[in-house]
Amino acid sequence: MTCASLESAMLRWVHAPNKGMRRIAILMFNDCSLQGAGVVAEVFQAANELASSGSGGWLYDVSFLSADGGMVTSSSALRVWTDGLDARHYGGFDALYVAGGKGAFAAAGDERLIAWLRRVRRNTGMIRPIAEGRALIEAAYVPDSKESGEFHQPQSMSSRQTEQNGDAGDRLESMRSALAMIKRDLGGATARTVAERLLADSCSNLAPLLGEDGGLSPGDKVRAAARWLQENCQQSISIADAAQFAAMSERNFLRRFKMEMGITPSSFLLHERLAVTCSLLTESELPVDKIARRTGMGNGDRLAKVFRKRMRISPTEFRIQSRRMVGG
Repeated sequence: MTCASLESAMLRWVHAPNKGMRRIAILMFNDCSLQGAGVVAEVFQAANELASSGSGGWLYDVSFLSADGGMVTSSSALRVWTDGLDARHYGGFDALYVAGGKGAFAAAGDERLIAWLRRVRRNTGMIRPIAEGRALIEAAYVPDSKESGEFHQPQSMSSRQTEQNGDAGDRLESMRSALAMIKRDLGGATARTVAERLLADSCSNLAPLLGEDGGLSPGDKVRAAARWLQENCQQSISIADAAQFAAMSERNFLRRFKMEMGITPSSFLLHERLAVTCSLLTESELPVDKIARRTGMGNGDRLAKVFRKRMRISPTEFRIQSRRMVGG
């Protein structure tokens, strides 16, 4: 097994975002539009206020980013403070939005932004353009059904419809994915309250999303279940539990999961558990048997057997090689 393979197996867990906090980023640039970007930030801020005033739940850490950091001047001449792009972001985000506006076309020629998007996309759950932000995403990545990163085109109106509806249409579309995430994390009641607070006059257009089934596609449900598996992989959970989380029959869940993710739920869960195992082998002195129990792998013998089959190396050999690789 090559060092590159070892590093990939480790870094997927080591640099994952902190559990319990959703990391949201909005990529901005000079002459970007604040219309859609601002409402995305407002949606998550409203959800934070509702969550902290109640029984708690997911909270959203929203950051504004740009190539150089510092002040970015929007198309309306308003200035926004942003953080620069650096290696801290390579762990990815739960959601990344790319601002729209006329500046998006110039940004699509910025090699730094393109390289950064390509680097973070594999560890980012969802990447969405806001209106013209599509140009930057298309410059960085041509969608491939085999890729696991989600560079989604907006499941929204056509360009003609967007022109007809103007800023309100852009604002509404940028709310949809944010509200869908909030509903999955905090429930439909919270998502409806956020929508009513920020867009009372457009709630009728959001009714399918805010209804009991949320208007979520089977793919959305599967991806939410995949995140749940990832976040709970160290617990004693089953595929039946994940199917219940996705509100699907187990048979339908197995079929849809393979279709959406390209692997079976069992393989996905095992992959996540092995990623945690790699992290613990590298960063801790815990014996293999204890690591096996902590990662839902049963005991040391079973872990060693699975590890050799999947990684072509024993847990102890992996520990030695990975530490040598990182200079430990």
